[in-house]
Amino acid sequence: MPAAPLVYVVDDDQAIRESLVLLLESSGRSARAFPDSGSFLAGFEHGAPGCVIADVRMPGMSGLDLQRHLKGAGIDLPVIIITGHADVAMAVQALKDGASDFIEKPFDEDVLARSVDAALDQNQRALNERKALDELRALAAELTPREREVMALVVQGLANKAVAAELNISVRTVEIHRGRVMEKMNAGSLSELVRMALRLDQ
Repeated sequence: MPAAPLVYVVDDDQAIRESLVLLLESSGRSARAFPDSGSFLAGFEHGAPGCVIADVRMPGMSGLDLQRHLKGAGIDLPVIIITGHADVAMAVQALKDGASDFIEKPFDEDVLARSVDAALDQNQRALNERKALDELRALAAELTPREREVMALVVQGLANKAVAAELNISVRTVEIHRGRVMEKMNAGSLSELVRMALRLDQ
């Protein structure tokens, strides 16, 4: 059974941490609080579903810095920035840098719930995409070097005859390799194989 999504609250203000956790848990969400970005980075569960609510201003690594760090490390945890009125411009910049949302203090429960739900949906899509890509890479890893060559030329649009000429093999051999590629990659059509190859090249 997949792990339940976890909402990480990162804020140096204990009262805000506690109120956010209370709000989240009272609506049936799981939450865990950290007083700063460093303790969060040391304690969050890598690869598990969730999102982060982080204060825009904190000692050490700010919420904006934390967001950039996660993005740079390829960690698919959407970040919701908490902001006071004076920090709205910074929060807007956070959105431009890829934050999921920003929430102004004091918190409106419905706004918070919608923002968290959107961030968790975003995270689940990213996790599903990563899992699908990992599965695709595992399939591609089973191809022989020759099958990879045939696949690369086929998805460029070359006909079997042209592939045969390019690789200096018979058309029949190309057909056999092509059939094995389709079977190993679980591709139902050439267009599906092309889409797979494009995803592998990303």
